[in-house]
Amino acid sequence: MRKNIITIFALGVMCNFGIQAQKSNVTSKEVGEIVTYLTSDELQGRDTGSEGLEKAAVYIETIFKKNKIAPYFKTYRDIFEVEGDKTFNVVGFLEGNDKKLAKEIVILGAHFDHIGKGKEHNGDVIANGANDNAAGTAAVITLAKHYAKTKSNKRSVLFVLFGAEEKGLLGSKHLSKILKDKGIDLYTMINFEMIGVPLNNQPHKAYITGFEESNMASKLNEYSGETLVGFLAKAKEYQLFKRSDNYPFYKEFKVPSQTISTFDFTNYKYYHHVDDEAENLDFEFMASLINDCAPALEKVFNSETKEIVLNNK
Repeated sequence: MRKNIITIFALGVMCNFGIQAQKSNVTSKEVGEIVTYLTSDELQGRDTGSEGLEKAAVYIETIFKKNKIAPYFKTYRDIFEVEGDKTFNVVGFLEGNDKKLAKEIVILGAHFDHIGKGKEHNGDVIANGANDNAAGTAAVITLAKHYAKTKSNKRSVLFVLFGAEEKGLLGSKHLSKILKDKGIDLYTMINFEMIGVPLNNQPHKAYITGFEESNMASKLNEYSGETLVGFLAKAKEYQLFKRSDNYPFYKEFKVPSQTISTFDFTNYKYYHHVDDEAENLDFEFMASLINDCAPALEKVFNSETKEIVLNNK
C-alpha cells in the first residue's frame, strides 16, 4: 500500500512540476571535431557562394540525415541570391510530439558562412572563422543531434544554419520573410554567435543580446536553475541585438528573438582575423555551455504557454 501511495505522489509531482528536462552529454571532442572541419583550409573561409561553403553545407546535411532530422523544405536548402550568385540557408526540422503545441515553432540558429580571405598575417590569408561562427554552428548541430535522440520537444523546432550573414544578415532576412509569408506560428528565435571562449569577469556563463527587449534571460535562468545568461553593457553599446541573425525575425514576427554569445570585446582578439582558428577556442567551455543550455531550451519547447514574451515599453 505504501509503495502505491509513493507512486501516486511521484506521478502527482511530475504532473504539477513537469518531467525534468533531459541533460545533454555533448563532449569537447564532438564540438572540436565540428569546429575543426568547418575551419579547415579546405573550406577556404566559407565565403558566400564559394565551394567551401558548399562543402560545409553538405557536411551539416549529412549529420542531419544521419540523425533523422528532416529537411523543412523539399531539401535542406533555402536558396536565395546574393549579387547574382546563388547561396542558401540549411534548414532542419524536428516535429513536435504534442498535437497542439507542435503547431508552434522555435528556431535555433547560427550563421555558418564567413568572409573567405582576410589581411595576410604570417603568410596566411584564409579567414577560417572559428569563433565567428563555426562555434555557434557547432552548438546548433550538437543540440539538433541531442533533441533528435531524446524526441523531447512538444513544439516543433527549426535548426537553421544561415548563409550570407557576413553580407548583411541576408540569409536570415530571406528566411524570416518566407516563414512570415507561410504564416507559421513562431514562438521565439534563439541564435548562437561567437561562443568559443569564456566571458571575462562576469557572474553568468553567456550574455544575451537585446537583454531588455524581453524576459528571455530571466526565463532561461529560471529553466536552467542557474545564472546561465545575463547582461553585457558592450552588447547594448554596440547594438549587437540588431547585428546578428536574430534581428530579422524580431522585425518580421515581433516575437522574442535574441542571440546568446560570449564574445565580450576583451576575451578574443581575432574577430575577422586570419588567426580566428580552431586552436584558439576552448572546446571544454563550449561543450559545458551547450550542455547547460540544452535543458533550458527543452523547457522553452515544452512550456504549456508562451512564457517568453516581449517587455512592454
